[in-house]
Amino acid sequence: MQKKLLVSAVLAVASALPAFALAAEPTPDWTFTGNMALSSEYIYRGIGQTNRKPAISGGFDLAHSSGFYVGNWNSSISWLSDAGGGSVSSNIEMDFYAGYKGAITDSLTFDIGDLYYYYPGTYPSGFTKPDTNEIYAALTYGPVTLKYSYATTNLFGTLTPTSKKTDGSGYAELNYTGDLGDGLTVGAHVGHQEVKDFGNASYTDYKLSIAKDVSGYLVSLAYVDTNAKGDPGQFYRNVFNKDLGKGRAVVSVSKTF
Repeated sequence: MQKKLLVSAVLAVASALPAFALAAEPTPDWTFTGNMALSSEYIYRGIGQTNRKPAISGGFDLAHSSGFYVGNWNSSISWLSDAGGGSVSSNIEMDFYAGYKGAITDSLTFDIGDLYYYYPGTYPSGFTKPDTNEIYAALTYGPVTLKYSYATTNLFGTLTPTSKKTDGSGYAELNYTGDLGDGLTVGAHVGHQEVKDFGNASYTDYKLSIAKDVSGYLVSLAYVDTNAKGDPGQFYRNVFNKDLGKGRAVVSVSKTF
């Protein structure tokens, strides 16, 4: 009888050891994640960046348990070389950002940071470089996020009709993400880009999306539209006679690792 009790006690302790060891393992201070995506078109704030052609993108994020984070994201583009008529060689966008996330209440969180858009390449003399810096602040309550970005530099190389810089421009956006379960999510977005002292370049954009997790890959379909001025001769009409803000569907496949 004593032998049976002893064996039972040993087995009970042994079965508890893995759970104890797992619970005792400390949570890492730093978390690293990466991402890659292939899209039918790269669209930013409702405006096409690749002239209706596919884009490949990817980046990484390094986050600290305190709430601080840094990251980088990159994508192929064509809008600069398209506009430059062959005199501009830039074909990639590189974004560098850092910020801090925290909680105000159990259901209300905030995110503040700085984002720098860098466009490496060669530019002709007199070409206004598109490199841009923005500071941003966001509040999230449940599935809804309100965010505002403020340009501290000239906005993506845009000058006003009187050749003034467009620093001080702002972008306000409202985003919703809903979880339908079984790896299915839906999203809705509305944003307004105000270009300082340049009303004909200011516009509002909209997006509706649905996404499904398929074996660890996120497959999404979105419809994007704007009221940006893209008729012939207007600001958002490119050299290939395409309206860069015209409504269209975008398909993408992405992976986070």
